[in-house]
Amino acid sequence: MSHSMLQLLFLCLCKKTTVALNRTPRSLFLAACLFYSLAFSAFITIAHAESNVAGEEFTINPDDASKSIQRSSIDKEAKDSTSKNLQGSRYGSAFENQLNDNAKAQSDVIIINNEDLWQRIKNGYAMPDSTSELVARHENWYSTRPDYVSRMVERSQKYLFHIVEEVEKRGMPTEIALLPMIESAYNPQAYSVGRASGIWQFIPSTGKNFGLKQNWWVDNRRNIIFATDAALTYLQKLYAMFGAWDLALAAYNAGEGTVGRAIEHNRKLGLPTDYESLNLPPETKNYVPKLQAIKNLMTNPGDYGLKIQTIANTPYFAKVSAPTQIDAHLAAKLAEITDSEFLALNPSYNRPVITGGDDKHEILLPILAAQTFRTNLAGYDKPLVSWKTYFAKRGERIESIASKFGIKLGQLRDINDLSEQKKIRNSSTILVPIKTDNNLITAKLNAPISDTLMPDSNKDASKWAGKEINTEQNSANIDLATTDNNKTSRQEEANPHKQHNVKKGESLKSIAKYYGISVKEIMNLNSLKSSRVKTGQSLIIANTATTKITSKSVQKNNKIYTVKSGDTIYSIAQKHNISVGDLKQLNSNMRDKIQPGNKIVISSSNAP
Repeated sequence: MSHSMLQLLFLCLCKKTTVALNRTPRSLFLAACLFYSLAFSAFITIAHAESNVAGEEFTINPDDASKSIQRSSIDKEAKDSTSKNLQGSRYGSAFENQLNDNAKAQSDVIIINNEDLWQRIKNGYAMPDSTSELVARHENWYSTRPDYVSRMVERSQKYLFHIVEEVEKRGMPTEIALLPMIESAYNPQAYSVGRASGIWQFIPSTGKNFGLKQNWWVDNRRNIIFATDAALTYLQKLYAMFGAWDLALAAYNAGEGTVGRAIEHNRKLGLPTDYESLNLPPETKNYVPKLQAIKNLMTNPGDYGLKIQTIANTPYFAKVSAPTQIDAHLAAKLAEITDSEFLALNPSYNRPVITGGDDKHEILLPILAAQTFRTNLAGYDKPLVSWKTYFAKRGERIESIASKFGIKLGQLRDINDLSEQKKIRNSSTILVPIKTDNNLITAKLNAPISDTLMPDSNKDASKWAGKEINTEQNSANIDLATTDNNKTSRQEEANPHKQHNVKKGESLKSIAKYYGISVKEIMNLNSLKSSRVKTGQSLIIANTATTKITSKSVQKNNKIYTVKSGDTIYSIAQKHNISVGDLKQLNSNMRDKIQPGNKIVISSSNAP
């Protein structure tokens, strides 16, 4: 029987009995209430069953639901129609209460639309569409790079549901959930030349302003939960400041000071102060059109020859309580997921050991792996940490340390962010593996989980608590306090310059030689037209550590582009998906006017 026929039959019965109920003794009325309550329940059950067959909706239990969704429209219409027909009856309110109680019982089953997350995002669009002619240029850029778009969407499916949830909780336009696509292509490890990090691309100072911890162990600018919360808070603040989302986005990109000054400049000249009318940096001028292009592509991918994968409208990950300290590799093993999957959900950790610093320490795991992790962890009685802190003294040879603890030199440098120097420059705490006979712990960590969960009665358990291993699963081998002053290579980049006051008798050449950099570098950094300097003059000097890191980075990660006829700095930046500012920073000697044949360094860190 169809929905409409059932509904008509039920409502007719209600209407015909309304008058009779007025003359019915109370006992018979209660019996009638019970009868119609059961009939209503049966009606709803049939309606739901038929809906499932049609494939329009499906039912899930509350425990599995990601959020409360409005009940079926059929259910609502039936209740409203019944209530309307009972108006004027002295038993109407009592009967309606009975129906409400029944409806409340039915709420144990939650109905959600059978749609993917993209539809939910589309339903929440609230930003005015940009009319800039720049939109078409960005649409063309993305649509001609389907592989890039595919990888970006593939990465986003781990994080997008959480971000949409948070955006909706704050009543923000769902276009905001697409913003990481233009910021980082949803790459949590993205790191720009301007030192911005994570999917929301926070620079160090802004990250600290919004409570994102950055130390030797962790960089929460890459933490999906914390960085998303900070980004949305910042965007809300900017929206309150400027009163329009396009201006708020511009300020997120260029800073509120830049946008504020541009508005004030136009105001003084009597010019419009909307986003399109402001004189903004090229990157910021393209920022909103770029988001509009992404919005258009994700809304109607077929119009651009693209196929966008469906993303389920359900959570991808869950928060799971973790031990205060545990190897990242072991955590992945206990969850029975790959190291790369674990890193994708927990990208904020800088070291192979996850340290909480307090009892309330959580990691993110795929929904289906969360309980697996809890179960395996509960049955795991071996050491959780295979690393320990070691105090390296100034002048100690790094190669000797690697040999002492049985670790490859390159691995030791990589884990501790040590430069190519041969000796420790300043005494500091580093991580080294716990040394055991035949590297027993490492072998165990690489074994299947089933081989490590149950203790082997034929072996002496004390072997696992060897001379250097703490009996409480190694939790005391990591001394967090001693690493407080440690700096990562990226933290050093946060302060890449130092100041030098020219002394009597000094020349630019002698200063450059002292700091191990070229005269040209000092002149470029200080915008000097000549090499002459005066006593007392203040100069900015590039940090030598940063210079080496950048130099190494350029050799390893960047490529050279030869300028062609018709190229401009802006067109080259657009072609290689890099900002004009970053391009200029990579090429400090580049002039505003470039000529065919010029060689330009192009960063590949922005590539997908």
